[in-house]
Amino acid sequence: MLRFKEEVSLKPYNTFGIEAYTKYFYKVTNTSSLKEIVAKNQSLPFRIIGGGSNVLFTENFEGLTLLIANKGIEVLKETTDTVLVEVQAGENWHDFVCWSLDQNYGGIENLALIPGSVGAAPIQNIGAYGVELTSVFKSCKVFNVNTLEEEIIEKKDCEFDYRSSIFKTHQKGNYIITSVCFELQKSPHKIKITYGALKTKFENTRPSIQEVARAVIEIRESKLPDPKILGNSGSFFKNPLISKLHYEKLTKKYLELPYYTSPNGMYKIPAAWLIDQLGFKGTHLGGAAVHEKQALVIVNTGNAKGKDILALANKIQSAVKLAYDIKLELEVNIL
Repeated sequence: MLRFKEEVSLKPYNTFGIEAYTKYFYKVTNTSSLKEIVAKNQSLPFRIIGGGSNVLFTENFEGLTLLIANKGIEVLKETTDTVLVEVQAGENWHDFVCWSLDQNYGGIENLALIPGSVGAAPIQNIGAYGVELTSVFKSCKVFNVNTLEEEIIEKKDCEFDYRSSIFKTHQKGNYIITSVCFELQKSPHKIKITYGALKTKFENTRPSIQEVARAVIEIRESKLPDPKILGNSGSFFKNPLISKLHYEKLTKKYLELPYYTSPNGMYKIPAAWLIDQLGFKGTHLGGAAVHEKQALVIVNTGNAKGKDILALANKIQSAVKLAYDIKLELEVNIL
């Protein structure tokens, strides 16, 4: 019989290091135990956590918290050019990137050092330095909490968008991702170094996937605080998308406003720049603060409550809306 723990602190399970308690807690290591515990506790509210890098706990939870911790990486199929790999949802994302580099498989080197678990990656279609998860995603196995059955969801049905998918929108809460299939590249790799600092670093050169990953790690470590030292969840806000007309209107006042063009004709504006221009770096509110080096990151200075961090985020949103008429959306899930 499966037994869950009671009155468990979630502080070790979130990168913000926020103290919050869950009434019941269970560590899921395989799909059969997941099915059993959900089936036998359907009257109990539950929620899923993985690496805890994309959540902000603002209160205690009177239900059941399930930690997805199943492990394993398996090569399913190989061709001359590609390899199909199935990764269990509880694997650490960066560990998987390192594994792929060791095998000389390309496609996710730009996504090195992104915190969190593999199972959480498709939910918000993680991305960095010009690459998104959707570029290597093939399918995922899920547990349907309504039918209590396993299903396979193909890429075309995930409705991937900028930091979004069906798992974050209209199907939120209906599926628990148990594993993900990726199609990675064999050598010669398709290197992507046209975005931001990578373009500058590798100008007129063709690096290996290992060199790209090392550069990404170096850049991220120089900008982002280590959550083991200073609690944070990485980027707290999404980069907003605005119309060309809105962008042109803003540039009359903000001549140096940076942007990246989007396939749908929208202009992607760096949220960090918007926040930085308003002088928020180093701003404190309770135990929360905007990081001194990266305006996109809100940190726990040591004794923050989830509500402190949320209040600071709301203050930033209000200021950005007032100054630029742009609504900043949160990347972090508020629980």
